Amino acid sequence: MRGRDAGRVVRSRRGCLFLAWAVLVLASCTVQPLGEGAQDDTARFIRENYEKREVRIPMRDGVHLFTAIYSPRDRSRTYPILMRRTPYSVSPYGEDAYPDRMGPSDILLREGYIFVFQDVRGTYMSEGQFVNMTPHVPEKTGPEDIDESTDTYDTIEWLLANVENHNGRVGMWGISYPGFYAAASMIDAHPALTAVSPQAPIADWWFDDFHHHGAFFLPHAFNFLSSFGLPRPEPTTRRNPRFQHGTPDGYSFFLEMGSAARGNERYLENRIPFWDSIIAHPNYDEFWQARNILPHLNNVAPAVMTVGGWFDAEDLYGPLNIYRSIEDKNPEAVNLLVMGPWRHGGWARTDGTSLGNVTFGSRTGPFYRETMEAVFFQHFLKDEGEMTLPEAYVFETGENRWRTFPDWPPPETREGFLYLREDGGLSFDPPTAATGALDTWLSDPWNPVPYTQDITVGMTREYMTDDQRFAARRPDVMTYQTDVLEEPVTLAGPLVAELWVSTSREAADWVVKLVDVFPPSAPDHEGLPRGMHMGEYQMMVRSEVIRGRFRNSYQEPEPFVPDRPTRVRLPLQDVLHTFRPGHRIMIQVQSTWFPLVDRNPQSWVDNIYRAREEDYVEATHRLYRSRRYPSRIQVGLLSGGEGAGN
Repeated sequence: MRGRDAGRVVRSRRGCLFLAWAVLVLASCTVQPLGEGAQDDTARFIRENYEKREVRIPMRDGVHLFTAIYSPRDRSRTYPILMRRTPYSVSPYGEDAYPDRMGPSDILLREGYIFVFQDVRGTYMSEGQFVNMTPHVPEKTGPEDIDESTDTYDTIEWLLANVENHNGRVGMWGISYPGFYAAASMIDAHPALTAVSPQAPIADWWFDDFHHHGAFFLPHAFNFLSSFGLPRPEPTTRRNPRFQHGTPDGYSFFLEMGSAARGNERYLENRIPFWDSIIAHPNYDEFWQARNILPHLNNVAPAVMTVGGWFDAEDLYGPLNIYRSIEDKNPEAVNLLVMGPWRHGGWARTDGTSLGNVTFGSRTGPFYRETMEAVFFQHFLKDEGEMTLPEAYVFETGENRWRTFPDWPPPETREGFLYLREDGGLSFDPPTAATGALDTWLSDPWNPVPYTQDITVGMTREYMTDDQRFAARRPDVMTYQTDVLEEPVTLAGPLVAELWVSTSREAADWVVKLVDVFPPSAPDHEGLPRGMHMGEYQMMVRSEVIRGRFRNSYQEPEPFVPDRPTRVRLPLQDVLHTFRPGHRIMIQVQSTWFPLVDRNPQSWVDNIYRAREEDYVEATHRLYRSRRYPSRIQVGLLSGGEGAGN
């Protein structure tokens, strides 16, 4: 955010802290937190204070979208409309059926809004054809040119004309897939849409959820699409059944399943159209490019607060890149970013004190809901309170504190490089060997490196903070670490791995992990599983994978020339993490990550999704670390600063 809006929205840190304190005091006096018995209280509050109405709203092409409207019974004042559009159902259905919870938080529920929930076209009770990640139509010439932007516009237009007692302002929010619909609403938005919060939004399905730089996140895609992807030929209130794996062991299930096409033959039986589309489109072609909303985020007029979790196993790419895209294309927009230490949706659904074995020292979820989300919507939809939120409100893991910045990444970061060195070393100093320095391992797709210790049939939420010692002890995982740190090292902003590699075959994947190695004396904390200790814990801070065939182009894959040193560049996403004195910084490099990522056959095939059993072969991989071929991680280094406190 730049220009006049930057001056209007970004205030001093002292102002932010005062507002945070004030909101906390107010919340403690007037809002009942969600705890034991609170859910029953919330359900009763909704029934006593809101009346429900179900309608079918016509779109410009004649399709009707099912919409549930909850209006405050108190008519002594007007209220803004706060809306969520979703493919996951607006249940419970029936005008006498009320939900147990409603809105982004219990705080906003009790502040008073007209809440609107809509089944997007082709889902549940709405008419029309559902299209995954509906492609945006930039040039609209008639009523048949529809997308999620037009559906939102038409819905708002109808609501303003047909819902009583509103104040003329509309806000939107949504988590995950609904976050995509919130982001789409900002494009050429209705004038009444004044505040939007995309939370963990899908931005581009080539980098979010199912693909990471062309590598296929197998259990996540399979488990989601095997249920959600089943067609709904007519409006229904019923959810699709979940797939039954017949075993709790995800490693053996997906290893036996084989390629995506074989999974189709054995389990899905061509009943999932989008699974068929994945198999038919292995490269970043027009099919996938059309499902990228980032190029279309122009003319963004509403105030925006994008929210994400540092440990979101599903949608970390989306929030960071939607924030960047709005910043680049709309320099005058009110464009805020919140990144906390959360799993997918954890800011709304948990207290945010921990994830897996790692603790964050405070109740980060309620802090966000009280001092950020409520402040944002109350200000822009009700003109209540001065807007003192910073542009970037970001949680610093390692130090476990909130920090505020005028931009993201922080302008004061400086560039640095962590080099892979001899004897498993890692240093900010470049390698000294002129040539010949390398590490070698045998990669066997029939014995792939597991992504976590206890593999279920799903993608675990905790894997992004899991202890990595199980991987570091394998011969097919290369491990490099610094000496014990004497001073804190804070990394902020994007990380980019620049690897020099070779393989004895024509194809390979490359996985890079940034790890915080705790000292032997690290204290345990309450809630650790029996037998687990934090001494020498290897906490994964960031990780990413690239399918090597896409190293130069996502559209035009190419094989490796066997045994030729080749540069592979892999963006790892952003971090804000401090490695404290007594800790070590570790980098792990490997070529399998199963079953989180499907196996690369390592022999060249045109379409990995159609690989046969005989295509999966062993390969010898090499990772170079000489002056000529330096493998390194590009980082942003940030000096210490004051936290915002919670």
